[in-house]
Amino acid sequence: MLFKQDRAVDVVTQLQADRSKKTYELINSVLSPGHNVVEVSDCSHPSFGDHITQQYDDSLEKDVFVFHAHVEKDTDRCKKFDRSRTEIKTYGKSPEQVLGTSGETHIYTWLFKLDKNFQASSGFTHIHQIKAVGGPEDKMPTLTYTLRDKNDKKSFDIRFSKFLTQESIASTDLEPFLGEWIMVKEIITYGEEGKLEVTLSRKRDQKELLSYTGNLRMWKTKAQFLRPKWGIYRSLKHAGQLRDEQVLFADFEITQL
Repeated sequence: MLFKQDRAVDVVTQLQADRSKKTYELINSVLSPGHNVVEVSDCSHPSFGDHITQQYDDSLEKDVFVFHAHVEKDTDRCKKFDRSRTEIKTYGKSPEQVLGTSGETHIYTWLFKLDKNFQASSGFTHIHQIKAVGGPEDKMPTLTYTLRDKNDKKSFDIRFSKFLTQESIASTDLEPFLGEWIMVKEIITYGEEGKLEVTLSRKRDQKELLSYTGNLRMWKTKAQFLRPKWGIYRSLKHAGQLRDEQVLFADFEITQL
């Protein structure tokens, strides 16, 4: 677990892959020491083993996390069977500095890589969400990165929910994201009168692929806090459009200003 203090006000929490350590223990030691923030399909697919692993990446020259998703056998934690989930998160037992409360500004940065032949479906495939905990609106994510292949259009969408319905606030073609390491910087000021700044860029040449800046309601009614999730969470209703996937992640960083 790595923390550093900057000007006595900014607290930075970093999660970096390290193959010398057990993957789940490493993730939990940073995002919720002594507890469990890993949501995976191990219970329904025990023959595969851990659905989050680590490997060395030649292009980054470092260890990275590998999030595995399988069309057959994977489920949503043996609770829902029309979808599968391989995710990590922060939650109520996590340190305060990784939970977003009203009036705070948090900066999230990370890298991810989709396979060059990655296949989304006409259903949902999410790789990142900001969700509330508590209140009547917490089932609907406030922010979602969604990949879709619908009507022969492959898209990468940033979706936003003010209350209980969601809309796309930024969208672009999925193709430039495939087979590339993508850098994400997401700045959120939490609150009824909040703000969102997002930039996704291709690491190889720093080319910006998608961005959004705007004043938004970055809160939910009676929420205790908002928190991030990362991974691959997808509908299996159109399983014929999908394939087994490995989504790579690296260098998670949460800064509480």
